[in-house]
Amino acid sequence: MIPVQFDYLAPTSVEEALAALVEHGDEAKILAGGQSLLPVLRLRLNAPELVIDLGKIDSLRGVRDEGDAIVIGAMTPHAQVQTDPLVAEHAAVLHEAVQHLADVQIRHRGTLGGALAHADPAGDMGAPALALDAQFVIAGSSGTRTVDAQDFFVDLFETAIGEDEILTEIRIPKHTGWGAHYEKFVRVAHQWPIVAVAATVRLDGDTIAEARIGLTNMGSTPLRARAVEDALAGQPATEDAVRAAAAHATEGTNPPSDLNGDADYRSHLAGVLTRRAVLAAIGR
Repeated sequence: MIPVQFDYLAPTSVEEALAALVEHGDEAKILAGGQSLLPVLRLRLNAPELVIDLGKIDSLRGVRDEGDAIVIGAMTPHAQVQTDPLVAEHAAVLHEAVQHLADVQIRHRGTLGGALAHADPAGDMGAPALALDAQFVIAGSSGTRTVDAQDFFVDLFETAIGEDEILTEIRIPKHTGWGAHYEKFVRVAHQWPIVAVAATVRLDGDTIAEARIGLTNMGSTPLRARAVEDALAGQPATEDAVRAAAAHATEGTNPPSDLNGDADYRSHLAGVLTRRAVLAAIGR
């Protein structure tokens, strides 16, 4: 299907893009990598008067070191996130997860910020962002603000980004030396995860000092498995301890039922995948 006709703008600065958003209001849509927006436009599920393409704003691309954190520009393609040495060293669970995202072509076109702003609960980037305690830098006409990951994902396809705002950066506290693994269950290659788990764990000798667990497709937003995290803290890094903690994976979740599996099936998967992800993260 062909999209409804729309005007197109490719600003070269965040300020120019924000001015266009203010002028056109909810009749404008932001285009990042386009891997989510373009199918929506083709199906005529949305018909904006103006599409604002952020692709020419160079300041929104790249990964940089800022001392205790790394900062990833919202328009940084997944492929660059996948290969960047700063991400691999300091945010290993994101480095792991992006390798499982869709296929090579989409990883070269899609962007980290676009995927996070789209806020699909089945998307692969939300759970790692939660597990890493990421912060989201959002620019608007009145200035810039920073939102913690736990407050960024509001509901199904809804985030804390306002209609006149743009996500500009993702700040990730360094998790240097933490073990990490992203365990994703699909029925066919490159599918959205039926369930996935992002686990990053800090060991102190043979003891689990801290753990951060993010869940994909277990509710209307990405979720933190805080009950699992609490159960792991201070426990020996053994399979029995991890298995006991993983039994708490479904606490606070509300998994959907669809053609890929009902809620009970997803709940079972969440426990199994959490155990596998944590064991992989601690090298067991």
